[in-house]
Amino acid sequence: MIRVLVVDDSAFIRKALARMLESDPEIRVVGSARDGIDALEQVAKLDPDLVTLDVDMPRLDGLGALRRIMAECPRPVVMVSSLTERGAEVTLQALDLGALDYIPKGLDGSLLDIGHIGASLCAKVKVLGRRRPLTHATPRPPRAAVAPRPKHGPRRYLAIGASTGGPPALQKIFSGFSRRFLAPVVVVQHMPKAFTGSFARRLDAAGPLCVKEAETGDRLEPGKGFVAPGGSHLVVRKEGPNLTLFVTEKPAESLHKPSVDVTFRSFAEAVGHSTLAVVLTGMGSDGLEGVKSLKAAGGHALAQEAGSCVVYGMPRAIVEAGMADEVLPIEEMVKTIEGLMEWTQRPS
Repeated sequence: MIRVLVVDDSAFIRKALARMLESDPEIRVVGSARDGIDALEQVAKLDPDLVTLDVDMPRLDGLGALRRIMAECPRPVVMVSSLTERGAEVTLQALDLGALDYIPKGLDGSLLDIGHIGASLCAKVKVLGRRRPLTHATPRPPRAAVAPRPKHGPRRYLAIGASTGGPPALQKIFSGFSRRFLAPVVVVQHMPKAFTGSFARRLDAAGPLCVKEAETGDRLEPGKGFVAPGGSHLVVRKEGPNLTLFVTEKPAESLHKPSVDVTFRSFAEAVGHSTLAVVLTGMGSDGLEGVKSLKAAGGHALAQEAGSCVVYGMPRAIVEAGMADEVLPIEEMVKTIEGLMEWTQRPS
């Protein structure tokens, strides 16, 4: 049984979240709070397994409460975030501070498509509620066995897929790139449309690559990175000597938009042998079919190892299918990526 504390200044949202959560027999809502101060008191009193935390609240807001929770009594926190530019920025800050995921609210402050959100919310809570944040260093498990490095030359294009826990992991990778790293990078992060522009700007500020939210017609050029826009798919197509990005709504029936599988498959068709795929932390198995296509076309694949994942779902699918050439903690990703990629010194 996962014990949840619901925190929101809206009585309607508190009741709606509680109703959705308690529709699952494995989840129990043990209490609620109307602001950050109340939340801290309830966390100390009830010791919940997970907290859903609103952003905008009186007395003490969501970020203030999150900082206190992480410092005083760490536990999984899921933010309840509005789909606005400010909501995106605050949510990304919350993920930096230790929140594990978020639930979207509409522009009017109401929960979007409550029926759809309920299933997703319960699935997240059941996975994240069993994961207490680490408060001290712990020994890492033994590294998984990996396939030998390929004998052919370096890769030219980097494609990365991530979901839950992805934003902090991606920021760590982008901030770690050397100024000599020039390979074009495409990122598919499961994220709402209102968030991906803000996230691209954060990656742009994090390191030496010029990063933007992808648009149809963008070309994969040295020193540039692109984030797939939320709510759509992103594919790459070869046009003469160039690789061009296209934002598309197809396939419409895809579970995720953007989908890692869709982007990876497009790389496999266009330049599979020149592509390095990286699958980071996330729920589910999005990316597995795409990696299979890339491997069949001669590509190389890295998977994040379990100990450094918020959720060991997407990487696990790659590893268990025998598709991962190497399985690495996030701290070793940059060095390995740069060792496998074609990269040169920037002009001075």
